[in-house]
Amino acid sequence: MTTTMNAWQVTEWCEPEGMHLNQIAVPVPNAEQILIRVRAAALNFFDILQIQGKYQVKPPFPFTPGAEVSGIVEAVGSDVSGFVKGDSVLAMVNQGGFAEYALADPNRTFHVPKGMDFPAAAAFPIVYQTSYFALVTRGQLQAGEWLLVHAGASGVGMSAIQIGKALGARVIATAGSEEKLVFAREQGADYAISYSEPGWVDAVKTFTKGKGADVIYDPVGGDIFDLSSKCIASEGRHLVIGFASGRIASLAANRALLKNMSLMGVFWGGYVHEHPGYVRECQAALEQLAEAGQIHPRVAKSYAMSDAPQALRDMANRKVIGKTVLLP
Repeated sequence: MTTTMNAWQVTEWCEPEGMHLNQIAVPVPNAEQILIRVRAAALNFFDILQIQGKYQVKPPFPFTPGAEVSGIVEAVGSDVSGFVKGDSVLAMVNQGGFAEYALADPNRTFHVPKGMDFPAAAAFPIVYQTSYFALVTRGQLQAGEWLLVHAGASGVGMSAIQIGKALGARVIATAGSEEKLVFAREQGADYAISYSEPGWVDAVKTFTKGKGADVIYDPVGGDIFDLSSKCIASEGRHLVIGFASGRIASLAANRALLKNMSLMGVFWGGYVHEHPGYVRECQAALEQLAEAGQIHPRVAKSYAMSDAPQALRDMANRKVIGKTVLLP
């Protein structure tokens, strides 16, 4: 095995173009770690925020971004069980994914489900865990309810549509272009509407015959958050996933009162920190859905690892549909 590898490093808060592709030592796993030879690393919007220093987790410099990978087990710590060298795995890593090798916690490492290639496996864990946590644990979505998924062509939006349909919900998705609306329908959305059109709120009311959406999945915030409270059903649950719009909105308390609605935070990372066993419990449920053919990550575009800054820039500029991965 080689002793050095290529890895993207952040040495100061910057834009993605300010990262450096350096040759560094291959990390050595301790007794409780797994070393993975990375075959694919998935991108997430929070990678950009972390590189910019705007994310809640700020690693010390230098650090390598990238939180989800798939690949081949290269080495296993002496206290690790359930994995051997040569296993095909996917993993959620704290950081270090944008490299040729990455260290992983065995509690956040899983065998690749049947029928998934490495790009799809890398795109699987975080967005699907987030959406399962949002819709099942927090939102308690029920069969027959109306689910409104904003940013339906994003990675989290894609996963929310698929999981929502698997749970028996009727799904309305929003997106910003015709291409993205087509993609959302392909994931199972019953209706797909452009949130750049001023009438999307009325369209939601029309689709639901005046009731409104029982659950709103909102990774956008900003104006989308503001308008969503006008088309939420009585006793509806508005799930706050993130703020891709760049503006953190607020809700007038009287609107929550009049609608008997619930505003629910969805911070998967904080929850699994407090409930460590949830990751494995959630992954087991997701693997069942995947093996039943009800969910499957769609990787719309792959980039060479050396093109990571461009891949992140394309994601920031909303040019990405579904998930994007880097291939070493």
